[in-house]
Amino acid sequence: MNKPTHLGRRRFLQGMGVALSLPAFERFAVGTATDDESPRRLVCVGNHLGFYPGNFFPKMAGKDYVPTSTLKPLETHRDDLTVFSNLDHALNGGHKAVQGFLTSIKKEEAAGFPEKNISLDQAAAEHVGSSTRFPSINTGIVQGTDMCWTRAGVHVPPINNPATLFQGLFVNSPQSVREAERTRLKHRASVLDALRDSASALNRTLNAADRDKLDQYLTSVRDVERRLQMSKEWLDRPKPKPPIDEVLDEERQHIDEVALFYDLMALALQTDSTRVATLETGMGFRTAELDLGGYHQLSHHGKSADRIGQLQVVEAFLTTKLSNFISRLKEAQVFDNTLIVFGSGMSDGSTHSNRDLPVLLAGGGLKHHGHVVCPAKQRKRVPLSNLWLSVLHWFGSEADRFGRSTGTFTPMEIG
Repeated sequence: MNKPTHLGRRRFLQGMGVALSLPAFERFAVGTATDDESPRRLVCVGNHLGFYPGNFFPKMAGKDYVPTSTLKPLETHRDDLTVFSNLDHALNGGHKAVQGFLTSIKKEEAAGFPEKNISLDQAAAEHVGSSTRFPSINTGIVQGTDMCWTRAGVHVPPINNPATLFQGLFVNSPQSVREAERTRLKHRASVLDALRDSASALNRTLNAADRDKLDQYLTSVRDVERRLQMSKEWLDRPKPKPPIDEVLDEERQHIDEVALFYDLMALALQTDSTRVATLETGMGFRTAELDLGGYHQLSHHGKSADRIGQLQVVEAFLTTKLSNFISRLKEAQVFDNTLIVFGSGMSDGSTHSNRDLPVLLAGGGLKHHGHVVCPAKQRKRVPLSNLWLSVLHWFGSEADRFGRSTGTFTPMEIG
């Protein structure tokens, strides 16, 4: 029996947990993208040090909220985004829990979950498979956020050099390099075959605990095999011609790298080189280039008006670059099929809080309703991972759970 390509509206709304009391997500999706439709795209942007709550969250719910200093740069796109209050993963641990922003699970706890601590972007990348040259593109301004994780619980390090990303997107490798890569892929595939056969034989002699560890190992092997197959399929296909001048490998200020990475991500989506992209702003992001003090030090504001004022400048800079990125996607006519996740696994850096996380969604063809305030009471709180599960459904995945999700996004008492 053939599997239907499109979900019926009733089935979709039931799966999303959307009630008539929440018109904001009536158009969260009407089915999955097919080959003859414009494909869905997902962009996740995370900032390690969070956003000062008073600078981020509006005081009023709904579309008529007064924008805070962090949201003001996004005013042009007000009708195209939704800000969420009172969402988090119930994680603690300060900087160590930031890694759970897109996973809902800390790496130390990953072994207790069927899909380990896979991140939202990598779950979406699995759905894309080999449809694009790169299942996902992960970028970052300095190291330290650890935002992206595979199904095997392995960290996906971001590309920190814009020139490296440009080369990967637009510069074709010489024939000799491609042949060497083909040989390397073949060799690695044969090694994986041997490892898998040996592991299968070993499985019959192990107790339950060791079989679980072996299963984790085999999951890692299968993940590597999948990536190898994708690499082979695209090895000889020419890359698109670069629509911009070559990005050279040179020293840049961090504030310049933010804009450049956004530009390259936009081009990657526009050329369909990938449909999943991430950008991480690490703890070492240099704010001296904005004539400010050290960013990490500023995040420990201790309610100092001066430091909070400086944080306003940093955070407005970050949302200004996001606003420019949205404008770029609109010009390229891919914005309505691109859903942007923006936020952090840290709320208030001064208290190292991982609760009430700053989160917004933009684009995706949604009917956005401004500021959505979720229930604040503990027994009624909605897990952020429920929203991530709904994002995956929008993307086309049929996953029935994600991380610590208890279902799809249902804000419950919101009117």
